[in-house]
Amino acid sequence: MPSLSVPTTSALPANHRIPATSPSVFKALQRLARPSLISVVLHWLHDDVQEICPPYLRPESDEEDEQDLYPACSNLKRLRELYRLMQERNGGKREVVDRVLEGDWRHGITLYQLALIDMQYLYDHPTSQKWTALKIIRLSSDDVEDGERPKEQKSMTLPRLHPATFLQNLRKEAPPDVKAYYNIDRHGRLPLTILRMFIMESPYNTERVFSASSRATLDSSKHFYVAFPDNSPYVYVSLTTSTGVKTPGGSRSIRQAILEGIPKAFSRPRERYGLESTNMSAKNLEALVERRGGLRTNAAGGGWGIYADGNKNDTPLNHSLSADGDNSGGSETDVEPRTFGLKRKPDEDRAIVKRRKLLAKGRFGNSGLIDDGKGIEQFDVRIQDPFFSDRAASPVQDEDRSSDQAEKGSKGRRSTIDQALAHEAMDLDDDEDNTWRPEVTVSIHGSHVFAGIRQWVESGAIKAERMPGWMTGEEGVSIGVVRDGRIKGFKGSCV
Repeated sequence: MPSLSVPTTSALPANHRIPATSPSVFKALQRLARPSLISVVLHWLHDDVQEICPPYLRPESDEEDEQDLYPACSNLKRLRELYRLMQERNGGKREVVDRVLEGDWRHGITLYQLALIDMQYLYDHPTSQKWTALKIIRLSSDDVEDGERPKEQKSMTLPRLHPATFLQNLRKEAPPDVKAYYNIDRHGRLPLTILRMFIMESPYNTERVFSASSRATLDSSKHFYVAFPDNSPYVYVSLTTSTGVKTPGGSRSIRQAILEGIPKAFSRPRERYGLESTNMSAKNLEALVERRGGLRTNAAGGGWGIYADGNKNDTPLNHSLSADGDNSGGSETDVEPRTFGLKRKPDEDRAIVKRRKLLAKGRFGNSGLIDDGKGIEQFDVRIQDPFFSDRAASPVQDEDRSSDQAEKGSKGRRSTIDQALAHEAMDLDDDEDNTWRPEVTVSIHGSHVFAGIRQWVESGAIKAERMPGWMTGEEGVSIGVVRDGRIKGFKGSCV
């Protein structure tokens, strides 16, 4: 009698095997470098995880098959020695991949093993995912009961992350027509707890879902990541789907369900939480921990970061200047006179360069350094400051603005950045006056945006004295709208 698969609400078990012949498994192994791949395989051979990722071993009484390209070992000790020898000598990673898929794990790779592969790739390539920081806020119970949009309730209480309870509550919020496998790991260097979600669009949780006949279901699987920093009211989400069969609308609904399920998993009776945007996205997890973590640098970005150091005794209220500050505080005309085409003296060049570096250090502090490993890759700002002229906006200008927006909309769907900037601009249009405010969008791209701006200051391309504070990164946002010199972000700056 053939076996039946019944839909269930339980999650996917960790010991479910994916066939070794699956292209998804080969692609996952091929992404890792040889040293990382061998270290992951040695972790699979630990005695503690043999119940969820056992290798293929031949019985002691059986002899080795001479025609087998990768003869199976008889015990774990020999298998560990084999991979340690491969770790000591040089070679290609294809040798290790073939040994894993055609030899020691020829019967399949479990979901737990696949999770370790993806997590190792994330650690080896920290910028492989794009993360968005969201703030966990306490919701008012009155608004929830009335059915209105919940309002933020000021509270110093942070929800406690208990992995077992959180995953149990998160499973209840998952759609009934999908199944997920959850794996929680602790970051090796950063104070982070990372949750990896492997989601399949199937109501069944049996191994028949991963059979060769269900290849389309396996290829359409999605990997999502959620990072929880220690002692912080923020979470980092990376909800970009993996490459595979595109399902229009399906990925969006799953992402929405995950975003709605995270605060509900934290919530308790009479203690409801929600997620709020922070206008901060980056591929670098270390940069997010610096600006949206549990450290003192959350509210002390840019030049204010020197006061977040525990060894610093002075405060921003101390207005006494040091000797370097006195030398660098003079007007630029005293140090950089006009030469009218003549060559500047070397002493004057060194003085100008030194002063620019001192000004850059005063504006950026210890941030914005090329080698600090905390770079933001993209910075988008829409400036809506009033024009220098005193004349009010005319109907012609309004028509031009409307026509420009209509022209942008006719070309196709707007980018995510344009939609976010437009949303921020709508919030600021409540106090609109008759002053003409031209819309200027500034978009800066690079491996380390604020380090590049700091180099512009040191080279003299940007005046450090007139540069607004949001250009130093002290607001801790990667997207926002500037109005009257203040950016709608973490707190706003009027520098």
